Amino acid sequence: MSERLAVDVCVIGGGIAGCAAAVRLRQAGMTVAVLDRGLCGAGASGVNFGGVRQQGRNLHELPLARRARALWDGLSALLDQDVELDVSGHIKLARSEADMAELERYARDARDYGLELQMLGSNRVRSEIPWLGDTVVGASLSPQDGQANPRVVGPAFARLARRLGAEIRENSRVTAARRTERGFAVEAGDALTVESAWLVNTAGAFGGAVASWFGETAPVEPLMPNMLVTEPLPYFVSRSIGVCGGDVYLRQTGRGNVIFGGGRGWGDADLAVSRPLTDQSLAGMNRTLDLVPALGNAQVIRTWTGIDGQTPDRIPVIGHSATAPQLVHAFGFSGHGFQLGPAVGEVIAELVLDGRTPTPIAPFAIERFAHGSAAANVAGDTHTEH
Repeated sequence: MSERLAVDVCVIGGGIAGCAAAVRLRQAGMTVAVLDRGLCGAGASGVNFGGVRQQGRNLHELPLARRARALWDGLSALLDQDVELDVSGHIKLARSEADMAELERYARDARDYGLELQMLGSNRVRSEIPWLGDTVVGASLSPQDGQANPRVVGPAFARLARRLGAEIRENSRVTAARRTERGFAVEAGDALTVESAWLVNTAGAFGGAVASWFGETAPVEPLMPNMLVTEPLPYFVSRSIGVCGGDVYLRQTGRGNVIFGGGRGWGDADLAVSRPLTDQSLAGMNRTLDLVPALGNAQVIRTWTGIDGQTPDRIPVIGHSATAPQLVHAFGFSGHGFQLGPAVGEVIAELVLDGRTPTPIAPFAIERFAHGSAAANVAGDTHTEH
């Protein structure tokens, strides 16, 4: 016999954004149910690089990223969970004069959004990071950026939402959702039906499919970041590091493990299964060794991947539905949603409670895909570090 729930808001997708929204909505007195096809925080929110990064984002994302950065300092206290935030600074390396010119242009543009970056010449970079390879000619530094542990943040938001009274239903894959006289009916197979006045779509790689149930187009392709981690090593990587182009990124945890990215893994979004690929891992190791020869004798102890959702223009869909009143979307973060998640949750709650948000989100409207005309050129300003 199917269970039935009636709530004010049903959230599809229990990642950081969805569970953070549930927290804010419960604090405002609304009843909430969160449905996740697996475990909360185990999808894109939990398998990423862990960068708490403003630098290198598409400029449209910077107001949201700035808002999110202000929240990160208080997350451990809010969640009653050490999120392992390390404000190490994020340094983006240039390997050519063209790269350096790109970093300088971005720094000028980012200043208009309140993000101040420090430009470092080759001598300064060598002085600060003497273990780099010979290819680096300069860098930009974002001192307030850093890193955190993605494996703990999403589950901690889910636990807080549950403590506040939200219904958290894991292993509850949503199979259908439709409009009703009251609002929405959301079905998780034959086991559960949730009736709600509002529906929030934070379904990640599956967000486009949810939108299509309401006649909206949002092309989302699966994105599987191929990640690797070494054995614990003596601490030497004092910054979170990326490069122009995004093909190498690494950080070192407080336990000494070096986490780095290595291409793309394999995944089947329909089955929600994924795995890292050996050839991608080896290529990622070689690229990382070119940048950090000191890792030559380090042992890689684990590789992994997961399924994120990527839009054609590499920026998310955030905002009200264009076809269904009281449906709010927030998905398609294209490999760089971890840092944004806490602020996205607040934005979702504002859209539900107030109908609007003070954070500029117009560039993320789902209508941009209505005629297949989303401008791919905005992707040029987005550097993906998962």
